[in-house]
Amino acid sequence: MISKALEKRHKGQRIQVEVRNARELEEALKCGAEAILLDNMTPDQVKQSVERIKQETAAEAPAPEATPGDATQEVEHRWIPTEASGGIVLENIRSYAETGVDFISVGALTHSAKAADISMTILAE
Repeated sequence: MISKALEKRHKGQRIQVEVRNARELEEALKCGAEAILLDNMTPDQVKQSVERIKQETAAEAPAPEATPGDATQEVEHRWIPTEASGGIVLENIRSYAETGVDFISVGALTHSAKAADISMTILAE
């Protein structure tokens, strides 16, 4: 399914895959996911997943060419953005932020917000 999405996407689009555990993460990496949403994981699981993703992208980077006298050559790595989602609330967001994940979704900001009763009257002139 990921290969179909990679074929049909528009230029500049990343294919994001939602994973719920280490097995699904490995499958997503194997299939070429370009962004990964870590869903309903604990902070420890998110941290382990982020470390695994960084390990994968570092392994893909080409070895630097040895240049005499140039010890500052950098290796360019592919970036796979990570997002943590599910079960994250304002009370535990710090523990998720400390995992190294790139983005954090807090659904409580929208689905738990209190509604405001607002009305508007438009007068024709």
